[in-house]
Amino acid sequence: MIKPYTAVGLIPTVRGIRKRADIRINLDHLSHLVKAASWLSSLDLPVRLIAFPEGALQAFNDEVLDLDHATFARECAIDIPGEETEALGRSRRSTTPSSWPRPRPAIPIWPDRYFNVGFILNPRGKVILKHYKVSPLFPVEHSVCPHDVYDWWVEKYGRNLQAFWPVVDTEIGRLGIMMANEGSYPENARALALNGAEVVYRASYPHPATGNEIFEIQSRARALDNNMYVVAPNMGTYYLFPEEATPIDTFGGRSFVIDYKGRIVGRQDYGAGSTYVGGVIDIEALRDHRARAQWDNWMKDLRTELYQLLYEKPIYPKNLYLKRAPMKHKEYRDKVIKRQIKLDARPRHLEEARAMIRAHLLRWRPRQPAQRTESTPRRLPSGAASQLDPSHRSG
Repeated sequence: MIKPYTAVGLIPTVRGIRKRADIRINLDHLSHLVKAASWLSSLDLPVRLIAFPEGALQAFNDEVLDLDHATFARECAIDIPGEETEALGRSRRSTTPSSWPRPRPAIPIWPDRYFNVGFILNPRGKVILKHYKVSPLFPVEHSVCPHDVYDWWVEKYGRNLQAFWPVVDTEIGRLGIMMANEGSYPENARALALNGAEVVYRASYPHPATGNEIFEIQSRARALDNNMYVVAPNMGTYYLFPEEATPIDTFGGRSFVIDYKGRIVGRQDYGAGSTYVGGVIDIEALRDHRARAQWDNWMKDLRTELYQLLYEKPIYPKNLYLKRAPMKHKEYRDKVIKRQIKLDARPRHLEEARAMIRAHLLRWRPRQPAQRTESTPRRLPSGAASQLDPSHRSG
């Protein structure tokens, strides 16, 4: 039995980096924040899970400054596991929770490439799960995702849920990761739930989407739709470089812990500094709901044969970066975003339906009746319509 426990989402101030060594300043800050958040939050129930927001190690300078992908991979990407994960493990061992950091690591198999990866550390600091982000934030994010190298990915890891939406079974529940823009697509949350996830990490999201409640609405919907907890800490203030004196609140606060019914059980609206959010996770209550609820245990009633019709035709191109480096902002807008907008401006099946309706209406457009005299023979309708004409008699 898993007793209820407290999950904490860190909301740190972060400084953008020019090189990998600059990550140290963010690691030092996270170490202090972990201690403060764990100490105060454990005054209720014990803290057994800590979530670090996306960008907590390297920030987002590769996106903000539209940096060259290969250069960032060589100079700023990290290894998982590596010295940064070891440092995070040391900062956590005094509090003994599992944790979700999320950096941009280099991939030895792909020289000069990096992915956006979330990972889970167990209480001993060991990496027990790595999730490669499958839905980057377009058009600004530069990282490669599994769909961008789809054929290679499937050949190496297989075509199954664990290959794209991994879940790990731990002593505090089954954990999964859904980073930032991944939560904008219901399919990612559903895939994690179908793979067994009970507690899912979802962060970070920029303003004005947070201030306009998009982050909250999406996160609560993903939790409710899939009967799972969502821990969603957003980023704090952002210094573009380590030496900057003035930060910018580009994320807008709004951090949450959300239960399996979509209810907020932990909330922190403040984002203009370093803080944290905490809420109670009750795994046994979630499992009981999934086992006994007759209605709002939604996944038991999925009509999969119907839903497969939605995805018979491809929409976003796979293998986009199988043979080339990721595009910079302008090239991506010109070559991908504009094409996708045209493709999706009117869904193809709706256009086909409208065309059929227009043709049908033209074919059956009523005509003005001709002036009829006694010598004009009566024209009888044919086919099924004739059955509705009281003047028509068989025989």
